[in-house]
Order: sequence, then structure tokens, then C-alpha cells
Amino acid sequence: MFGYYLDLALRSLKRTPILTGLMVLAIGLGIGASMTMLTVLHVMTDDPLPGRSAQLYTPHLDPLPLDYKQGGDGPDASDNLTWPDAMALLKAHRAVRQAAMAGGSLLLRPAGAGLRPFNVDGRYATADFFALFGVPFERGSGWSAADDAASAPVVVLADTLARKLFGAANAVGRMVRLGEHDYRVIGVTQDWQPSPMFYADASAKRYSDGDKFFLPLSTAVAQKLDVNGNFSGWGEDHAETRMVSPTTSWLQFWVQLDTPAQVAAYHQYLIDYSAQQKALGSFQRPPTSAKLYGLMGWLAHENLVPNDVRLQLWLALGFLFVCMLNIVALLLAKFLRRSGEISVRRALGAKRRDIFLQLGIESALIGVAGGALGLAIAQLGLWSIRQRPDDYAKLAQMDASMLLGTLVLAVLAGVLAGLLPAWRACRVPPALQLKAM
Repeated sequence: MFGYYLDLALRSLKRTPILTGLMVLAIGLGIGASMTMLTVLHVMTDDPLPGRSAQLYTPHLDPLPLDYKQGGDGPDASDNLTWPDAMALLKAHRAVRQAAMAGGSLLLRPAGAGLRPFNVDGRYATADFFALFGVPFERGSGWSAADDAASAPVVVLADTLARKLFGAANAVGRMVRLGEHDYRVIGVTQDWQPSPMFYADASAKRYSDGDKFFLPLSTAVAQKLDVNGNFSGWGEDHAETRMVSPTTSWLQFWVQLDTPAQVAAYHQYLIDYSAQQKALGSFQRPPTSAKLYGLMGWLAHENLVPNDVRLQLWLALGFLFVCMLNIVALLLAKFLRRSGEISVRRALGAKRRDIFLQLGIESALIGVAGGALGLAIAQLGLWSIRQRPDDYAKLAQMDASMLLGTLVLAVLAGVLAGLLPAWRACRVPPALQLKAM
């Protein structure tokens, strides 16, 4: 029976090619525009570390004085930790793993001929960084807690940078000059690039290329290396000491907590620590202002999706709704114009549900054709987004889930648009129509 209704639907669509083309074009444009923006939103809100994100948390304290005034659109100064607070959380070791970190950009001076000095972005971190985030290594390993304590001049390179400097040769054990200092390469990681870079400072480009080098945080502080990110101060700090000042926040901090009990215990530890600091006069705000964010909760708190992307999404969905209204009107006119044909089928024994199913299949066919056109339009829209200078633009790629979602949305839109016209058509009294014929 399905094959028979499918044949009837194809014949009906072929009889009115212009009307069919208009409906397919309308649903294709609506699906293409909406899926373009849904794909952008999907890649921007995707889980950056699937399988590990549920155990990652970032603790936040609030050492700001009561009279501190946040800048208009600037980052929240309490989003980062001060050096004394970060070191206190590290030494307490209340989590399974914990690491403090900050971004850095240094001038790399290649030793070999043929390469000119260039700037490279990387990360200053404590020893647990690699195990905490599961950074995969090609060769060697990260540094130890003893290297952290000794401010050891060691570095871990990303594979892309190691190949650029040393070709196919093993980079481990070689020396690299970053800024004004030499570092011994102890490991090479795979090109690890979580997107977004959830662990970076709020002012960083979260969808840019991943880190190309990793240095011990204590080494960066001892050598006073340049830091990328937001330095927020609320005291009379000097440039020489601001990195270790208790009144300057600039460090990001992440911990691994495997069970809800560990999460609750760590949150309570943050409150107790804040209460202790308030009793000592270091903090002024209530201890309950200490917070513990999960990874996805932190991304939501940071509101990474630009407002213009959200606005464009709503406009695209509104456009799809308008397209569906037009398809409803066109299908209603088309089905009611076939009242005579439908009445003859009813007179020959076809039931209302048979007519409804026949017209529903015709609507679904329009949805499938519109979905195919919408896919092409969505790919064109994603290509245009990739030409934009925004850091997230290069992520605008449709994956398998969005491809399937496009087809499902198109068929669903076609069927929904055909429900009312099909219902009206199958309720036409056959006797009246047959008398008029």
C-alpha cells in the first residue's frame, strides 16, 4: 500500500512542477538557514573533552574587596585566582588531581638556519596539567612536581612545533630558545586542541589554535615571562611582584573530582578556606561566595556564544516558520483543488485515513526534496561563515549528527506543514463534490 501511495504522490507532484518547485525551494531555504546557525551553535557549545569533562571542575574564590568595581564589559576579576590562593589549593591537595595555569606568548628563536624567529602561544602550568586533562604524548613525558619546585628550565612541545623545528628527528633532549632563555625538551605531545579552550583566560580566543608549548608555571614566574590574559589588581602592586601578589588575580585553576562526595567535600573546603582567609583579614566577602563549577557549567557561566550568533539563530528559525506557513497555504490550496479526485476515491471505498496517509506521504516527499536542497544551502552558508575573521569561524563544519538532523528536520517540517491541509482534504464530503462534477 505504501508503494501505491508513493506512486500517487509522485504523479501528483509531477503534475504541478512549478508549485512543487516553489514548495521545495521554500522549505530548502528555511532548512538551510536554520541548520547553518544550528550547526554553528552546536560546534560552539560542544563538549571539549568528551568522557573526561564530567570529572573536571574549576574552583573560584572571591578575594575582591567590598568596594571593588568591575569594569563594564571586562572579565570578572574573581574568575582567576591569585598566586597565594592557587599555591594554597595546590598544597592542600584535596582533589584527585589539580593544576594551576596561565597562557603565554614567547618569541621562539630557532637554532637552525632557514627559520626566522616567530611568536608562539603556549601554556605555563603545574605538573598535573597533562594527567588532569589527558594530554596525549608522542614522545617523552611532562615534568614532575620536583621540577615545579626547582623551577626547572624544561619544556614540552606540541607535535606541530617539534616537527617545524626538528623535522622528523626526535626532539626530546634537544634545546629550544624561548624569549631570552634556553629550555630542554622533555616531551612532545600530539596536537591537542580542545574546542573551546575551556581552561584559558576569559580574554583569550577560546576557539583559536591549541597550545604549542608547555612550561612549568614556577619557571615562568621565576623568569618573569610574559603572560597572556587578564591581570586584575586591587592593591598597590609593583610590576616586579604582581605575579605573586595576593591582590592580583591571573591564574586559572582546575581539579579532577571523581564522585559527588568528592565534589561536595571540595566545595566545603573552598568555603572553609574562604572563612579562614576572612578571619585573617585577606578576604572581605562572605565565605559562601566561593564556587565550584563543572566544565560545562563553567562554559555556560562564561557565555561563550556571542549574542549576534544567538540572534541570527532565532532569525533563521523565524524564517523557517514563515516558510512553513507558506507551504501550509500552498498545500491547502493544492489538496482542496483535488477535492474531486479525493471524492472519487472515497466513493470507491477509500477511508479518511487512507486519504490522510496518501497526502501525508506527498508532504513528506516535499520535505525530503527540501531537505536535500537545504543541505546544499547549509553547506554554502557554513562556507561563508568560515570566511569570517572570527576565531570560531573555522569550526563551522557539519558533522554526521547535524547531517542526519537536517534530513529529520526537513521531513518533520514537511509532514507538519501537510497535516492541516491533509486533514481538511480528507474531511471533504464526497457526495457534494460528486454532484458538482
